[in-house]
Amino acid sequence: MSIITIKTQPFNDQKPGTSGLRKGVTVFQQPHYLENFVQSIFNSLEGLTGKTLVLGGDGRYYNREAIQIILKMAAANGVGRILVGLKGILSTPAASVMIRKNQAYGGIILSASHNPGGINGDFGIKYNISNGGPAPEKVTEAIFAQTKSITQYQILESGDINLDHVSSFKLGTMDVEVIDSVIPYLELMESLFDFDLIKNMLLNGNFTMCMDSLHAVTGPYAKAIFEGKLGAKTGTVINGVPLEDFGGGHPDPNLVYAKSLVDVLFSDNAPDFGAASDGDGDRNMILGRNFFVNPSDSLAVMTANAHLVKGYKEGLKGVARSMPTSGAVDRVATKLGINCYETPTGWKFFGNLLDADKATICGEESFGTSSNHIREKDGLWAVLFWLNILAVRGESVEQIVKSHWQEYGRNFYSRHDYEEVATEGANELVNHVNSQFETLKGKQFGNYTVAYVDNFSYTDPVDGSITTNQGIRIVFTDNSRIIIRLSGTGTKGATLRVYLESYEPDVSKQNLDTQEALGELITIAEEIAHIKKFTRRDVPTVIT
Repeated sequence: MSIITIKTQPFNDQKPGTSGLRKGVTVFQQPHYLENFVQSIFNSLEGLTGKTLVLGGDGRYYNREAIQIILKMAAANGVGRILVGLKGILSTPAASVMIRKNQAYGGIILSASHNPGGINGDFGIKYNISNGGPAPEKVTEAIFAQTKSITQYQILESGDINLDHVSSFKLGTMDVEVIDSVIPYLELMESLFDFDLIKNMLLNGNFTMCMDSLHAVTGPYAKAIFEGKLGAKTGTVINGVPLEDFGGGHPDPNLVYAKSLVDVLFSDNAPDFGAASDGDGDRNMILGRNFFVNPSDSLAVMTANAHLVKGYKEGLKGVARSMPTSGAVDRVATKLGINCYETPTGWKFFGNLLDADKATICGEESFGTSSNHIREKDGLWAVLFWLNILAVRGESVEQIVKSHWQEYGRNFYSRHDYEEVATEGANELVNHVNSQFETLKGKQFGNYTVAYVDNFSYTDPVDGSITTNQGIRIVFTDNSRIIIRLSGTGTKGATLRVYLESYEPDVSKQNLDTQEALGELITIAEEIAHIKKFTRRDVPTVIT
């Protein structure tokens, strides 16, 4: 085996987004495309020689081929050891577990998260740092700078290694260990949750559940935990075999793309509890019988009930939420006497807060919640958290959420996604709203008066770094909000997200349909932003 140097030229589209570099599979399959980005990662990392990396992905199309390329490049670039997931499978939260447990230098995760898979779908790659979390902007900017000047990359001439069995190999001078990542992940979950209590609930004959892995990465983990360790009946985990095209579905755990699960939970013979996770296992959707839990409410309920869960019974240092996430958790934090931090969208912004022990639980409205046990979102962790609460309280999901509203009030909340719209139109919409900043303040729209308008910026309380232009906020005098931002996770055109929030303390009005309760704000958003005109869409692609 020998190291060879390949001449190359930069690609002009390798700037990492919110969660790494995501493009269509066929883009990554271009000669040198993946290799350029991987070499740029290695070139940007100081002191990499001899260090340990973690590698794996969500099992989507091109996952195995990419792993073999990265292994050979890592060997050529002096990496000392790589821990790679069995069959190439490694959920994003499990990758964070492995990085932290093994004190690895970092990790390379191959995923496009909730984006579609298959040969005509998407692929993605991101680098995680030694705390197990996504690379901060200073790291991704350094990688991007390398992509713009790269002239060559190094790769080992070698055959592929067998990923289908737990084993060890030598690749040049580099040690390769193929490991079953389910085991360390399950052990960590056992340390945080009362498995005996949850198992008793699942086996008492009065409680049923359904976990939908959407043919994505969590299948092996979910089967080992729910049907294995916790004794749930066979078939509790559905769509549990990871497939390269996710079975032709869209691995996004929401009311549209997880419709089969929603249909089960809203049927006449619905189970008591339902959950779904996404492509790489870091997101979650929680459902009760005939009841959907909005992710913002889920974060608030979990925070309010954390003292009931083994790993969090001593209390929380603080909580954090992304700016578009509703303010429901803020009210809980106030009652608990802890800080609530508002950050930009992107899990990397929670990393400093968690490392500094300023926050214990974090969440995003985009179906992501987690805690300081790792530095990523964690879908199955959230499911276990809910099961632990249910086992302790002995109430239904709906009862728990509605009693929470009675105590704290309800933040009616919805996100309207306009996917794959023309980039030019999306940018024109944002510019149109920006041009109204001076005139909107104080303006009245029906029952609502604008208190202020801004483009959210964030100063990190730990390192003082400043992040700007994170989404337009139109905030009304009653603290209702309309938020408009372009997503950084799509690969085709632009994804426009419009967030709507209104607080309702009156218990008698808390059972309104969400879209009805937000109807006036939806109309105001259209009046201000001219959404239909600029997107050329009459309705959103997805309403959450």
